Amino acid sequence: MRVTFLGTGTSQGVPVIACQCQVCQSEDQRDKRLRSSILIEYNQHTVVVDTGPDFRYQMLREKVMHLDAVLMTHSHKDHIAGLDDVRAFNYQQHSSISIYGTADLHEALRREFYYAFTETKYPGAPRLDLEEIRAGASFPLFGTEIMPIEVLHYKMPVLGFRIGEFAYITDAKFISEESRQLLKGVKVLVVNALQKESHISHLTLDEAIEFAYDIQADKTYFTHIGHRMGLHEIVSKELPKNMLLAYDRLQLEIS
Repeated sequence: MRVTFLGTGTSQGVPVIACQCQVCQSEDQRDKRLRSSILIEYNQHTVVVDTGPDFRYQMLREKVMHLDAVLMTHSHKDHIAGLDDVRAFNYQQHSSISIYGTADLHEALRREFYYAFTETKYPGAPRLDLEEIRAGASFPLFGTEIMPIEVLHYKMPVLGFRIGEFAYITDAKFISEESRQLLKGVKVLVVNALQKESHISHLTLDEAIEFAYDIQADKTYFTHIGHRMGLHEIVSKELPKNMLLAYDRLQLEIS
């Protein structure tokens, strides 16, 4: 299985519009972060987790020619805003795209992209098949079991996903013991770490490190990073062994 980080930034991305801080002005490509998303390739299939505002550019940049399904974590705009652009895949593949998410997520999609779900559709509207999933209930997808895992984004339930020995969690602030048990044994963990300062709805870097120690994955990558985290080069040197800052276009090969 190959995992590509399409974006590792928070809701505003990095650089932030009109910001003059050293991170936003950095020339290091690792400090330039699109909105968080990953591309997963396995068993000759291609799956994306979340379709944020940068989805179109992310697909073009990675030269993605085929998309089989989308896994959705939650309904905030920085994770769903680019969904309309799956219609390019609809056209090329002559098929609809399955969108896996909770009932609440699907309700939000029907509201935000109403034109895709009307009885008489406008020509060219995206063709979406909504597949309902629930936290703690695994489901098969292209020959592999996917385990949705619930975390809390302040008070909002958000799904993370475990696929074999790989797990991806974004927009978490609280992770229950029950959810932690579902993560035990993963070899590669990806989890959000917004910044060093306290935040009401995201793990800080220290909180993400503490969580990573609890899960004990062989390697942990931090994502959903804001410009207040600091420069990639500097923060990377401060991290414990086997814990790293992810960056856009980083690829992981997972057996």
